Amino acid sequence: MSPPLELSIVVPTFNELANVGELIEHLRKVLGETGWEIVFVDDDSPDGTAALVRCMARIDSRVRCVQRVGRRGLSSACIEGMLASAAPFIAVMDADLQHDEAILPAMLELLRADAADIVVGTRYAKGGSTGDWDRGRAGLSRLATAASRLIAQPDVSDPMSGFFMLRREVLDASVRRLSAIGFKILLDILASSPGKLRVAEVPFTFRARAAGESKLDELVIWEYGMLLADKTIGRFVPVRFLSFALVGGLGVFVHMAVLTTLLKGLGLEFTLAQSGATAMAMVFNFTINNVLTYRDRRLTGWPWWRGLATFMAACSVGALANVGIATYLFESRSGWFLAALAGVLVGAVWNYAVTQLYTWGRKAKPA
Repeated sequence: MSPPLELSIVVPTFNELANVGELIEHLRKVLGETGWEIVFVDDDSPDGTAALVRCMARIDSRVRCVQRVGRRGLSSACIEGMLASAAPFIAVMDADLQHDEAILPAMLELLRADAADIVVGTRYAKGGSTGDWDRGRAGLSRLATAASRLIAQPDVSDPMSGFFMLRREVLDASVRRLSAIGFKILLDILASSPGKLRVAEVPFTFRARAAGESKLDELVIWEYGMLLADKTIGRFVPVRFLSFALVGGLGVFVHMAVLTTLLKGLGLEFTLAQSGATAMAMVFNFTINNVLTYRDRRLTGWPWWRGLATFMAACSVGALANVGIATYLFESRSGWFLAALAGVLVGAVWNYAVTQLYTWGRKAKPA
């Protein structure tokens, strides 16, 4: 008879076909007769990761697969995996074999003994190491760790770690407060907990990736900034709206640059130049929002073109609302500045609300 389920290990994956089998084998060796399961949360990997996990699940009931279609994101994948589990203790680790699974029993023992609410696999405490990281990556990690003090308790040496274990009660208490932005789910949990958590740490050496490619890219800094913003001012203004508004501000510069080129450089009449500049600014705003603001719902292929059409249609209505509100207020003897500002705000809110629903809504799934 199998032991009762005690530990769920949640592993987010995207194109990890070459690593999942070896990871499962490692866990079998270190966890032995512990009642455990591994929940792979796969973001519809084109390399067939989910299909391989299902094949393994047929011969080992401890292996499970949650496949997500139409959405991306490491933090949100971890949250879904944790919520899909039933174990009293939950671990999160990567599929790339960089996290040392050998420390899992020690982490579990700390929770069993009620010595902590959450146990972090740390690279920065005595006995831990970042392995063969170069100076640039190590420096960036330490800078991000320092910035995390803005939102998380300061007594954790490695709040940026992606390797940790917690009690289910910790998840239950914080899950409705989580931002689910970016890739630092541990930091999100530490910052979202309604009370101070008892944190224990177990050092480990960060290993080199066994196979496949790193999922970190130049946009992880942006996502990290969005997480910090959400935890500091997100209670007042949605962080997506802040991003949307920032992109819109950049679009104004694009509009003016294109208008100047068409009007002064090519000698087009104002109406034609203004129309061309408006269209170019809309394309710019859509493209950047698709990459940054809605990275987890990014559109590609045919849905990209459909999304562009709905974005331009919504923004055209938003422009009419902008002008209409501003004109009404101005004619009601409001100052021109306040009238214009009110028009811009109404237009921005309209554009954000409508495009979030119809351009990047759940029906607009990536190809």
